[in-house]
Amino acid sequence: MTTTYAALLRGINVGGNRKVPMAELRKVLGELGHDAVKTYLNSGNAVFTAARDDPDALAADLEAALEKRFGFHVACMVRGGPYLRSVLDACPFPAAELEGKQLHATFFGGPTVTADRFASIDRAAFLPEEFRLGDQVLYLYAPQGVGRSPLAAALSRPGLLKGVDVTSRNWNTVKALVGMTEAGA
Repeated sequence: MTTTYAALLRGINVGGNRKVPMAELRKVLGELGHDAVKTYLNSGNAVFTAARDDPDALAADLEAALEKRFGFHVACMVRGGPYLRSVLDACPFPAAELEGKQLHATFFGGPTVTADRFASIDRAAFLPEEFRLGDQVLYLYAPQGVGRSPLAAALSRPGLLKGVDVTSRNWNTVKALVGMTEAGA
């Protein structure tokens, strides 16, 4: 039995740095034995099927293969289609009423992230921007977009998520990856 997964790569192809061409990413995933490999956009999103049912091991294998191929470490998170669907369905904000740029999902890798990590953030000071925690994901509502968001800047300050790999996607990308995983890549 195969499972459809999405691989979320952190911090590649931004500002001309840490280049990982999507054709090469597809090739690496194929060389790892995965099937039905497709990429989405140029920012490190891939969907594939795998016979192995261990997302963390799949992520570790992909990280090692990418480092061998490109000479630098790329943090990868691998999530199954049902998990991504649950992220979409559990959104605490009215996603259907918002533009994709106004809503983001930050995915966590590694240890469980609890609300204690964010106790130093005065949520009222950032209104109307808001964030909420879900299952290994943080939902961010930023009406002016993440690039102009004081809350996004506060959430990404050094030390706040020390020891945790994170990568963010706008809501349009989350929806697209859900669609791709449900279509079986």
